[in-house]
Amino acid sequence: MKKVENAVVIENKKIASNIYDMFLKLDDIAKESVCGQFIEMYVDNGVNILPRPISICEINANEGIIRIMFQVVGSGTTYFSNLKRGDIIRVLGPCGNGFNIKETDLSIIVGGGIGIPPLFETAKRIKGKKVVVLGFKNRNSVILKDEFEKLGAEVLVSSDDGSIGFKGNVVELIKEKGIAEKNSIIYSCGPIPMLKALSEFADETNIECMVSLEERMACGVGACVGCAVKVFDKDKKEEIYKKVCTDGPVFSSKEVIFDA
Repeated sequence: MKKVENAVVIENKKIASNIYDMFLKLDDIAKESVCGQFIEMYVDNGVNILPRPISICEINANEGIIRIMFQVVGSGTTYFSNLKRGDIIRVLGPCGNGFNIKETDLSIIVGGGIGIPPLFETAKRIKGKKVVVLGFKNRNSVILKDEFEKLGAEVLVSSDDGSIGFKGNVVELIKEKGIAEKNSIIYSCGPIPMLKALSEFADETNIECMVSLEERMACGVGACVGCAVKVFDKDKKEEIYKKVCTDGPVFSSKEVIFDA
């Protein structure tokens, strides 16, 4: 159940190009959160009214701590980047529906850019064999690679410019390595073009694929319908719209309609 809680900033540091790693003391929200959900953070600067959705990277329910990572792209995230240890910030959460983790022969965890953080807690909770495929612009934007490796996962990296790992995108890397198995499940989050290509790959190989969508949100609670996405309703056999903030952000790749 969502609630507003005053969070205390435990740590906030820059870890890559315009990307910050923050730990928040959030006792109640941490206890109720699951992997793949997000929180809404309020920008109490007297200028911005709407909260900003930030994916949950890691959950420590016992200590009441939520970890997030965010990229500075505007006034709201700039405000967050300037928060110091001990500062207070209002947070609404947990929001949305997370990943439904299933037992399988191989779990393939695929993330691109700032879509990587919400997959970390997911990878922690997945048992058995898992391969993590991470896509970055270049070596200066690499995040969480070492931490995924510490989970015991095989980690593969691609970059747009080839400055680290495979030169190309994550789907090309998956095909190059031939890592997909028949009884595999893909958990993914990243830019829409990446998710679209991954969805097409999943269809071609008959692999189940879950996608966490990144959409602009205003209210974060389903009231404004600003984050609606087109999906195919298999029961009604027609195209309908669902809200990323309440119906998602995690969907089956088979139901999302990725426009060309």
